Amino acid sequence: MTSPAVPRQPLLDDAIIALHAPTQAWSGRDGDIGDAAIDGIYHGDIRHIRSVRIRVADSSIETISRSIIDAATVEFGSVLRGLDDDGADPKVRLIRHRALSAGVMTEHLGLHSHRDVPLSVAVTVEVAPEFAPMQDVKAGLAATEPWHAEAIAASDGTPGRIEVRSSDGHRSFVVEAAGAAATVADTIVLRWDIELDPRSVVEIGWSATLTDDTLVVAAAANSEIAVPSTDDPRLARWVEQATRDLAALRLVLPDHPEDAFYAAGAPWFFTLFGRDSLWAARLALATDPGIAASTLRVLARLQGTKTDPATAEQPGKILHELRSAPLSLPNEGVHLPPLYYGTVDATPLWVCLLADARDAGMPEAEVRELVPALRAALTWITDFGSGTGSGFLDYVDETGHGLANQGWKDSGDSIQWRDGRLAEGPIALCEVQAYAYEAAVRGAQLLDDLGEGGGDELREWAAVLRDRFRDAFWVTTPEGRYPAIALDAHGAAVDSLTSNIGHLIGTGILDANEERACADLLLGASMSSGFGIRTLSLGAAGFWPLSYHGGSVWAHDTAVAVHGMLRSGLLAEAREVAGQLVDAAEGFAYRMPELHSGDSHDAVPFPTPYPASCRPQAWSAAAAIVCAEAYAAAP
Repeated sequence: MTSPAVPRQPLLDDAIIALHAPTQAWSGRDGDIGDAAIDGIYHGDIRHIRSVRIRVADSSIETISRSIIDAATVEFGSVLRGLDDDGADPKVRLIRHRALSAGVMTEHLGLHSHRDVPLSVAVTVEVAPEFAPMQDVKAGLAATEPWHAEAIAASDGTPGRIEVRSSDGHRSFVVEAAGAAATVADTIVLRWDIELDPRSVVEIGWSATLTDDTLVVAAAANSEIAVPSTDDPRLARWVEQATRDLAALRLVLPDHPEDAFYAAGAPWFFTLFGRDSLWAARLALATDPGIAASTLRVLARLQGTKTDPATAEQPGKILHELRSAPLSLPNEGVHLPPLYYGTVDATPLWVCLLADARDAGMPEAEVRELVPALRAALTWITDFGSGTGSGFLDYVDETGHGLANQGWKDSGDSIQWRDGRLAEGPIALCEVQAYAYEAAVRGAQLLDDLGEGGGDELREWAAVLRDRFRDAFWVTTPEGRYPAIALDAHGAAVDSLTSNIGHLIGTGILDANEERACADLLLGASMSSGFGIRTLSLGAAGFWPLSYHGGSVWAHDTAVAVHGMLRSGLLAEAREVAGQLVDAAEGFAYRMPELHSGDSHDAVPFPTPYPASCRPQAWSAAAAIVCAEAYAAAP
C-alpha cells in the first residue's frame, strides 16, 4: 500500500515569473498557469488565481520560445500545427504576451497566420479562482477557498467583465475580456470565435485586476534605478537584470508612500523585512542611495518601544518582518505574529546603514531626524541585545513557535559543530558581534559629528567587545584558525568553518592580519565552490551541497564578503570572489536565485539550482552592484 504524499514546499527553479510587487504570476515554460504547485497569480499574501489555461479548438499549442523581456513582462511563442496545411513549415502561430503591474495582470494573445486560406478559430481562456493564503501554498497545503462571481457591465456598457470575490469579502479580482463570451461555473471561461483572414494577425486579450483590502504594503510610485556601467559583458547583463528586478521589488507602506524599501523576494517575501531590506539597500547603495534613507525611515517608524515576548519586541529593536496576518508554517513549527521582532542582527545593521547612507550623501537634516531612533537602536545593542548577560548579542526564542535561529541563517539546523551536532541556544553569532562593534563605533562617530553626546561610552563598549570577541570566538581545527560561527548556551565556541566569517571583514572587529587570514580561508578549496562561498565547509560532518544553510552558496552572503574585502583593501580577493558570482549568474541566465548548490565548479560546468530557491531575491540582485564595484576597484 502506498503511503499518502507528504506536503512539500513547491519547487521553483524551472518556473517562469513575472512580477511587479506586490503582484506576481508564476507559470510553466509553456505559458500556462496551473500545472506546478507554485503556479498562480498572487497579490500580496494570497494566490487569487490558481490556474489560467489557453485552448485553441482543433489544435494543440506547442510552445517553442519564451522571452523574459523585463521583470514584469514575459512572452511565449507557440505554433498551432493542427491549423497548418500539409507543408513542413508551421504557418500558424500564437504569441502570448504577459505583463504585470501592481494589482493587474494582462495577457495579449496574437494569432498569426501565413496560410493562404481563411481560418475559423475558437480560443478559450479558462481561469480558476482560489484565494489560498501564501503560507498554505508554501506548506504544500493550498486549497480553494469559497468564492462567488457575477457578471458586471463595463464602463461603456458592454459585457465581458466578471467580478470574483472571496467569501470573506476582503479579496477580489475582476476579469475583463473585450469581445469574449464569458461563462461562470466551477471556473471562468472566456471564448473568442475568430475569423482569421489569409496572412493576417488578430489580437485578443484579457486582464485580471486584483485587490485585497487587508494589504499592509503597496507598490512604490517611482521604481527607476540607475544601472552602473561595466566593461565586462557578462557582469553588464547581470547588473541590467538585477536593477530591473530591484525596481520590481520596491514597495511602500500605505501611510508613507514617499518612502520605498525593497521587498525581500519572490514568491514568499513580498513585504518589509528588517535584515533583508537593510542588506539589500546597503549592497545596492552605489546605484540606489535614496532607498537607503527611505528604508531607514520605514523601519524607524516601526522600531520597538516596549518589551513583549510574544512578538520578541524590545525598546529600540528593529523588526524582523511585517505581515497583514499571522504567519503559520506548520511544516516548520513556526507561528509568527503579523509584526514580529525575532531578529538579532537587524538593529545593528540599521545603524550601519545609517552611517553608510550619511557617508553616501544623505542630507544632514534627514540624518538628524533619525537621531532618536539611532539612540534607541544603540541602547538596544548595549543594554538589551545580550539576553543572557554574557556581554555578547545573543538570541533565544521564548515562545516555542518563533524562529529558533534569528540571524540570517535562520533554519533550524544552521548552527552546528564540525561533527554535525546542533548547537544549543541561546546562541551568540560571530557576525552579529561584528555588526554590533561596527554599529557602536560608527554610531559614536555619527553622534560626535552631529554634536550629540554619548560617543565616548560607545567606543569604550566597542573596545571591550572587540577584546572579548578575540578571546572567546577564535578556534583552531584541522582546517585552520578562524572565528567560530557562534558561542552556544555554555559559552563554548561552535567550531565549524562557515561563510559567517566573511561578514566580519571590514567591520573593524578584526585586525588586518586576521581579515586576510579569513579571506584566505574563504578562497580555499573547502569554502570556495568556484560559484561563490559555501555556507559550510567541506570539512564539516554536516556538509551537504543542497543544504539550505549547510553547504549551499548564497549570492548575498558571498557579496557581503566582497563588500567587506573592498572596505578592507583586499581588492584582488574581492575581484576573485566577485568573478565567481558572475560565473554563477551566467549559469542562471543572469537572474541570480536566493541560493544555489555548493557543488564545485571543478565538478560541474554550471551551478546546480537549489530547486526551492526564491527568485528574484532583493539581496541576491543587489549582489550584482557590489560585484560591479569590485570589478571597478580591482587592480
